[in-house]
Amino acid sequence: MSNPKHLNDLIHAKVRLGIMSLLMTYEECDFTFLKKTLEITDGNLGSHLLKLEEANYIEIKKTFVRKRPRTIVTVTEIGMHAYRDYIKSLESILNINK
Repeated sequence: MSNPKHLNDLIHAKVRLGIMSLLMTYEECDFTFLKKTLEITDGNLGSHLLKLEEANYIEIKKTFVRKRPRTIVTVTEIGMHAYRDYIKSLESILNINK
């Protein structure tokens, strides 16, 4: 069970929460879609993806489409579990404050 007093700091950051929310909705997203949807720079997105990848919350696959690089991001089972726990923690906080 989630501890309402402890939010996962890795997910809690605004951009990483956005990334995880999009991945939980769409299952996989490419780099360009994430960048445009979250309205952030390549470097900013790259650094947040690296943190999520290091925690094994996401998997990054680099491919080529018509000789152009394409980066696909998917959420892992660990990432899904962490995201769901984060949401449960938020819900607990909201219920406590009612």
